[in-house]
Amino acid sequence: MSDEESEGDLPFQRMFGDLPRPPTPPATFACYSRADEQDNGLGLPSEVSIRLVGSHPLWGHHLWNAAIAVAQYLESNPNLVKDKFVLELGAGGGLPGIVSAQIGAAKVILTDYPDHELLANLNFNIDHNISPEKRVRTCVQGYIWGQSVHNLLDALPSSREPLRAFDTIILSDLVFNHSQHEALLKSCELCLTALHKPSQEPPLMDRPEPCVLVFYTHHRPHLAHRDLLFFDKARSHGWICEKIVTRKFPPMFPEDPGDEEVRSTVHGWKLTRESAKLTQSR
Repeated sequence: MSDEESEGDLPFQRMFGDLPRPPTPPATFACYSRADEQDNGLGLPSEVSIRLVGSHPLWGHHLWNAAIAVAQYLESNPNLVKDKFVLELGAGGGLPGIVSAQIGAAKVILTDYPDHELLANLNFNIDHNISPEKRVRTCVQGYIWGQSVHNLLDALPSSREPLRAFDTIILSDLVFNHSQHEALLKSCELCLTALHKPSQEPPLMDRPEPCVLVFYTHHRPHLAHRDLLFFDKARSHGWICEKIVTRKFPPMFPEDPGDEEVRSTVHGWKLTRESAKLTQSR
């Protein structure tokens, strides 16, 4: 991952531009292998096969180490998604969202930039990895970070409690897009607050506090400080940022410069904040 490819300082709209793109290389496949103890008695398949677009300016052609780490973490902590409303932003191949659906999420919405190739690929992965009864609780939407979330909220059941929208939001290897930190945080705030038609049902006071899972690797060690600015901005918005996991993987791009130990480490954080405080901050 070179700085020229992924400095992350261009708005997404400018990444595509008006010029025609060259023909896309053939799709590739990557397998996520589930450990026996991660089945949790649900009769889950031993592997999840993820099709990846052949190439894409938004890097959807990789199964990132962070996505694997999120999937493993969710399978070890199924309470974060089971019977919950789950949103994945910048889903790419969609592994964490697919695993969420497999282990019993009430609703999963996988989103990525509204590009036909990316969204069609996400739908393919859902169709080929999620059973029909769980497929009806899973959908794909195009979404640009920081914009209106009404379509995302409208896809949730009308019986959701009035002060909650999504219970768990997944951000997998997105913080290297430095120019998008503010937009990502805005989307998370909008998706955890009551900016939608309220339900007639009373809120469930014992429902766990919603959270945002942020997993990432410092692919460019010399820019690690800029990756971490995401959490500084989150704290300034009132989020509580808790480090929850650190895992080592083979580096995604062995030929890249910088400390290999840094480039092979996935960091996982959980961001929480009371819904009432989120509403008051607006």
